Amino acid sequence: QVQLVESGGGLVQPGGSLRLSCAASGSIASIYAMAWYRQAPGKQRELVAGISNGGRTNYGDSVKGRFTISRDNAKNTVYLQMNSLKSEDTAVYYCNAGSVHQYWGQGTQVTVSS
Repeated sequence: QVQLVESGGGLVQPGGSLRLSCAASGSIASIYAMAWYRQAPGKQRELVAGISNGGRTNYGDSVKGRFTISRDNAKNTVYLQMNSLKSEDTAVYYCNAGSVHQYWGQGTQVTVSS
């Protein structure tokens, strides 16, 4: 079992920045990759960014150049630095861990509005 706890969401103005954190606990050694997804009202959940155990990253087209995913293995934590936020980035952001099973956090709300 893997437990994921997200933090760092909130309300930010367009053009602003936020950093999300996802702390993992439990069967950490079984995780091969972690990612951030998001889901806006009325839309499907979509991949925002992913990072493998080897540090390889990938991003959704809509966030390339604005968001950065990173990980601190000593803290078992993955981060999502979000810059130049737009109103269309408003969504619930979920942390995901890939293991024998897929694990999800509870989600954290990000609202971009003036």
